[in-house]
Amino acid sequence: MEMAAISSSPRTVEEIFKDYSARRSGIVRALTYDVDEFYATCDPEKENLCLYGHPNETWEVTLPAEEVPPELPEPALGINFARDGMHRRDWLSLVAVHTDSWLLAVAFYFGARLNRNERSDGESDLPRKRLFSLINDLPTVFEVVTERKHVKDKPNVDNGNKSRSSTKRTNDGQAKSTTPRVYDESYAEDEDEHGETLCGSCGGNYSGDEFWIGCDICERWYHGKCVKITPAKAESIKQYKCPSCSTKKAGRP
Repeated sequence: MEMAAISSSPRTVEEIFKDYSARRSGIVRALTYDVDEFYATCDPEKENLCLYGHPNETWEVTLPAEEVPPELPEPALGINFARDGMHRRDWLSLVAVHTDSWLLAVAFYFGARLNRNERSDGESDLPRKRLFSLINDLPTVFEVVTERKHVKDKPNVDNGNKSRSSTKRTNDGQAKSTTPRVYDESYAEDEDEHGETLCGSCGGNYSGDEFWIGCDICERWYHGKCVKITPAKAESIKQYKCPSCSTKKAGRP
C-alpha cells in the first residue's frame, strides 16, 4: 500500500506542504466529486476500512497498514461501519473531520523533523510555524464538505451578458449566495458547470478545490492567492472589493 511504502520523506516546509496539499486534494475528490463511488466502497459488511489520501492526489479506501508501529500516522479506523446508521451528509461530515485530523498528523509527523532553531529559506517565520500558516490558509476538508461555499457561490456562466448571482454575508462574515442551495449530490456537477469561470487576476480556470472569492462590486471571481486573501481573512470581510474596484474613484462607474 502506498501509504506504508514511502521511498523518500518530504524534508522541507515546501515539500511537506506539497505532500499535505496533494493528500488533501485526493480526499476532497473522494468526498465531493467521487462521492458516489466513495460511498459505495465503504460497505459496512466489509472489515475495518480507512480513507487514505496519496501524494499523487488520489484516494483509496482500504484496510489499515499491518505494520506496528505504522510507517505514518493512520487515519480513522472503521469509517464504513457507521455509514448506514447515519444520514449521508452527517456521515460524510464525520469522515471529513477525522480526515482533517489525519492530514495534520501526517504533516506534523514530517514537520517534527524540522529544526525549530533554523529559519526556512530566509523567511522570518520558524519552519513549523510557517508550515502551519500555509496549511491554515486552505479550507479544511470539513469546511469543503459541509459548506462547499467556494463551489456553490460560483456564478452562472451560461451567458456572460446575464447578471451573475450576487452574494451576501451572514453576521459571522461567511459568504452566502442570495439563492441558497442545500448540499446534495448535484454538487458533483458544479466543476463542469463553472469550468469556464476565469480568475479576474490570472485568468486561470475555476477549480473546486481552490479558495475563490467574489467581488461584491463587479461580481468577478478571483483565486484567493491572486488577491492575497486567505479563507481566514475572508471571514472578517463584510464586503469584498477586488483590487480594480478598490482603485476606482468614488462615483466612477
